[in-house]
Amino acid sequence: MDTSMKKLPPKPVDMKKRLLHWGVAIITVVLIIWSCTGIDFGGIKETAGQIAGAIFAGIFHPDWSYVYNGTGEDLVSQLWETVCIAFLGTFISAIISLPFAFWAAHTRHKKWYVSRTGKIVLAIIRSFPEIVLALMFIKAVGPGSAAGVLALGFHSVGMLAKLFSEAIENLDDGPNEAVIAAGGSKTNIVMFATLPNLLPALISNTLYRFDVSIRSASILGLVGAGGIGYPLIIALQYRQWNRVGIILLGIIIMVIVIDWISGWIRKKLV
Repeated sequence: MDTSMKKLPPKPVDMKKRLLHWGVAIITVVLIIWSCTGIDFGGIKETAGQIAGAIFAGIFHPDWSYVYNGTGEDLVSQLWETVCIAFLGTFISAIISLPFAFWAAHTRHKKWYVSRTGKIVLAIIRSFPEIVLALMFIKAVGPGSAAGVLALGFHSVGMLAKLFSEAIENLDDGPNEAVIAAGGSKTNIVMFATLPNLLPALISNTLYRFDVSIRSASILGLVGAGGIGYPLIIALQYRQWNRVGIILLGIIIMVIVIDWISGWIRKKLV
């Protein structure tokens, strides 16, 4: 008889693990119920159902006349402005991030506190939310796309430089040592060994950040930093739900298309 056909005995039940799982589930349910007891449901109006119905009816019956009308204030023009804000902010930050990345990479410095200082600076830059940066730049340069580009560019420096520095730390030292053995200077090491090996990671991280910037640029318009967010907040304030519906549909299509294009480019270049 073939021993491989014999049925394996069932695994013993771990009662401690099962009890732990049930305990975590019960505690989670209890916490959710307890949290709901602190919500004041008295503020719900009697017309809440009608308002919610109007919102969903408008969203699912979008205003197609807003797609393009040639005025520059239509959906296509605003989405294009959003893409331009995200692209320019990401492109600027990718260039500025390189020196910060070499500063924060611990494999490029003999003294530990040099790279640690760079990491602290990048953490400080990342700690400023994009909305706060947009409001600050609006006060400096006025409302519009310029404030959005500056806000995205400043915030993206902290994110991209962190990703670039990690990529630098993970590089193989072989090409660098070969350039050193050939008598190359530090500049030669960076130009002919580090950057060529780092290029795939730079492209991949920059494209990923561009995807994130597209979504961020859509939100920054809510505070007046240009892009599709401004007409969206206006439509919400005036309860033009069919206009809200077409704008949300445009944002969804824009994000999907940009995600597909960036993924295709990443596969071709990286």
